[in-house]
Amino acid sequence: MLVLLLYVFLNNTVTLLHKVYLLFHSLLMLWPLCQFAISTVSEPVYQLLFLKASYVGLAMLGLGWMVFTIFLAGKSYYLNRRTLILLSAPTLLMVLGILLNPGNSFVAPLNGGYVRRDYGPLFWVMVVVLLAYVALSFVLILNTLGGRVAPRHKRQMKMAMTGMSILMAFALGDVLVNIVLASILPIIPGLTSAGIVLSTFYFVVAIQRHRVFEIVRIAQSNVVDSMSTGVLVLDEHDVVLEANKVLRNLLDIRAGDRFTIEEFLAPLQTEGSMEPFVHAYRSDPPMPAQIEITLGEDNVFRHVVVHCEPIAERSRLVGRVLTFQDVSELRLLVEASRFQNAALQERNRALIAMQDELYQVNQKLEYMAITDGLTGCFNRRYLMQQLEHEVMTNVRYNIPFAIFLFDIDLFKSINDTYGHLVGDEVIKSTAEAVKQSLRRTDILARYGGEEFTVYLPHTNREQAFMLAERVKEIVSSNRVATGYDDETVAVTISMGVLTVESGEGARVDNPKIYLRDLFAKADIALYEAKNGGRNRIVAAEPIA
Repeated sequence: MLVLLLYVFLNNTVTLLHKVYLLFHSLLMLWPLCQFAISTVSEPVYQLLFLKASYVGLAMLGLGWMVFTIFLAGKSYYLNRRTLILLSAPTLLMVLGILLNPGNSFVAPLNGGYVRRDYGPLFWVMVVVLLAYVALSFVLILNTLGGRVAPRHKRQMKMAMTGMSILMAFALGDVLVNIVLASILPIIPGLTSAGIVLSTFYFVVAIQRHRVFEIVRIAQSNVVDSMSTGVLVLDEHDVVLEANKVLRNLLDIRAGDRFTIEEFLAPLQTEGSMEPFVHAYRSDPPMPAQIEITLGEDNVFRHVVVHCEPIAERSRLVGRVLTFQDVSELRLLVEASRFQNAALQERNRALIAMQDELYQVNQKLEYMAITDGLTGCFNRRYLMQQLEHEVMTNVRYNIPFAIFLFDIDLFKSINDTYGHLVGDEVIKSTAEAVKQSLRRTDILARYGGEEFTVYLPHTNREQAFMLAERVKEIVSSNRVATGYDDETVAVTISMGVLTVESGEGARVDNPKIYLRDLFAKADIALYEAKNGGRNRIVAAEPIA
C-alpha cells in the first residue's frame, strides 16, 4: 500500500485533493500495519497498544472518507468550522473511548492476550458510527450523481462508491464471520486487511484510468508545450523541474537533471561577454538576465536568445524560468537586409510586432495574477497587498475609509437548483452590477466563493451607508437568465460595513494584523446581517 501511495503522488501534481487522499490512504494503511504488529509481539501491553492504534485509524477512516468524498464531489464549501466540528465530534469521542477503554468496554483480552479478544459495547457503537459515515457519504454521492454534473465527474463518483463498497463488504464480512458467528464458523484472519488492499488497488487503478488528479497537470503541459519558445523551469538548486517540448528538441535535457548555467555556456559562442549575464544570474537579490548563444550540430548553427527570469518569494530565490527563443532566421534576415533597406524596415516592423505581442502577453499574465478569472474583479491577494499601504497612509493622516464585506444570500440553493454554471453566472452578474454602482476610486475584489469585499477610500460613515444601500438595491433588482426558457433568478446580499473615521485610528505597528482585525469585525457584521434575516446591512463595531 505504501508503494501504491508513492506511485500516485510521484506521478501527479500535488493538489489539495491529493492531500485529502493522502490522509485517507494513510488511515487505510494503519489497520493492516498494526494488525500485523499485534501478531509479532507476545506482551499484552504492546498487543493492546497496537490494537488501539489500529482501531483509532479505523475510527478515523470514516471521517477521512467523508472529507475525501466531499472534496471529490466538489462541495468543499460545506467544510466550514461548524460542519467540521459536527463531522469530527463522533470520531473524536470514539477515539477517546478506544484509547481509554473504560472497564474493557471496547475490548477485553482472552487467554491473557489480545490476539484473541472479546469486544464490548463501545466496539459496536464504533461500527454504527462508521456505517453512518459511509451512508452519509453515499447519500452525498447519489445526490451529486442526480444533479447536472459532467461525465468525468460521474465516473469519479462511481469509482469512489465502488471502492468503498469493496472495503465495506470485506469489513462487514470480517465482523460477521470472526465476531458475530465466531462460535459457529472458523476464524478467517485478515478479511478487513484484504478488503483495504483490494479497495486501494481499485482506487489507484481507477485514479490512473480516469485521470482523477491530472487535469491541472494536463492543462499546464498543453499550454507550455504549445508555445513556440523553449521553456526551462529550475528550482533554487538548479534541478530541472519542467522542460517543454520545444526545449527538449533543442537540448538533451529531462526533468530531474541538473542544469548549471556556467557549464552550459562554457563551450558555446556568445554575443559579447558572458560575465554580465552570469553575474546577473547569480546575483543576490536575483535579477533578470539575457544572452544570445550559438548552438552548432552537423555544421548547422542556430542563434538562440536565452532569457532568465528569477522566481522569488519575499526576496528569497525559489527557482528560475529560462526561455530559449530561436532567432536564427531573424539573424539571417537582418544580415541579408543590410543590402535591402526596404526589407530591413519590414523585418523591423515584424520584430516590433513580436516584441509588442510578448509585451501584451506579459501584461495579460500580470493582469491574470491580480484578478479573478470568473468576475474580472481584483482577487483577494491583490486587495490585501494594496490595503497594506493604503490603510497605513489613512491611519497616519486620519483619512476616513470604509470596507464592505458581503456575500450572496442562499447561493447554495441556486447551485443545487440550477447547477454550477448558472451559479457562476449569478456571481459574475452580481459583480458587474456592483461595479456599476461604485465610484471610480473604489476597489471591488472577490474575497472567496460568493463573498466579495469593497474598499472605499476617503469615505465617512454616512457616505459608506449611502453607497451600501445603493449596492444592495442594484443587486436585488438585477435579474440573471438561467437558460431554462425565459426563467430568470434574482438574488440579494447581506453586508457588513466597517468605517474608520478621522481620529479613530491608532498607531499601527503591523499592517497585516491590523487588516486582519478590520476584516474580522466586518465578517462579524456580515454574519449578523445573515442571521438577522439576510438582505440587510449591519455596521461593524468601530475601531478603537
